[in-house]
Amino acid sequence: MNLRRAIISYARPFGTLAVLVALGGIISVLTPYFLTVPNLLNVAQQTVINAVIAVGMTLVIISAGIDLSVGSILAFAGVVLAQALHAGWPLPLAILAGVGVGTACGLVNGLLITMGRLPPFIATLGMMSVARGAALLATGGRPVSGFGESFRWLANGRLATVPAAVVLMLLVYAAAYFVLRRTKFGRYVYAVGGNEEAALLSGVPVGICKIAIYGSCGGLAGLAAVVLTSRLNSAQPIAGLSYELDAIAAAVIGGASLMGGEGSVLGTLVGALIMGVLRNGLNLLGVSSFVQQVFIGVVIIAAVLLDMLFKQRKR
Repeated sequence: MNLRRAIISYARPFGTLAVLVALGGIISVLTPYFLTVPNLLNVAQQTVINAVIAVGMTLVIISAGIDLSVGSILAFAGVVLAQALHAGWPLPLAILAGVGVGTACGLVNGLLITMGRLPPFIATLGMMSVARGAALLATGGRPVSGFGESFRWLANGRLATVPAAVVLMLLVYAAAYFVLRRTKFGRYVYAVGGNEEAALLSGVPVGICKIAIYGSCGGLAGLAAVVLTSRLNSAQPIAGLSYELDAIAAAVIGGASLMGGEGSVLGTLVGALIMGVLRNGLNLLGVSSFVQQVFIGVVIIAAVLLDMLFKQRKR
């Protein structure tokens, strides 16, 4: 029985990776432009925003929560960053301001959930509206654009031949993997999501842990805002629409359970890449963006059904 459970537990992550390889193989047969170095680097670069946000979303989902505010937090953080740059702030300080605003919004989410006893859905839904409204108020609904080349290098520059944004994404994932797998906080995240009451009785500081989780999610949304603003050379108060859904999809496709207690950042990275490869392939094939939404929706539903199937097999 233990061998059977072990096989099933490893089948999911390897199965997700197999889906990515198979998807890439199918698209490469359908179009000769997919399997080229420039296009593969483009896929990785286009995946960065969703992948970085999805790291924080993975932490939230593992803890049996949800965060609907990350897209709006990204927009608000981007606006703060842009206005700081226009005000003449040094680049590191302006970036810190953007990430700091994202972290602060996430911490408020955590406080509302722990001290205010609000369900995560309601707390983050409210923050989604607050952050979006703050971004629109701060800019009058107009984009803030025009930045120096040193700032734009963050998204468009390269280290050797690898885009700098991709390197940043890999560093974020390496750090998140270490935290989840090698630190006490990581064990707490899984414990809270697996059984919050048991974790509390075991001495886990559940409230502090949740606040840190949502703060991290907001901070990573702020970091994604830095990359997006650099890439577009503009901070849009309406940026980030539906980004929370993409992040949830990447985490779920990668094996995170919406019931909590299960998931990994490596699986999330594969999930984000699956979405990036699928979108890129459909674009190369000239498929309408409306049809692409249908494909993404089908993939998400299939991933959740697969997750339920594996859970039944474990019992």
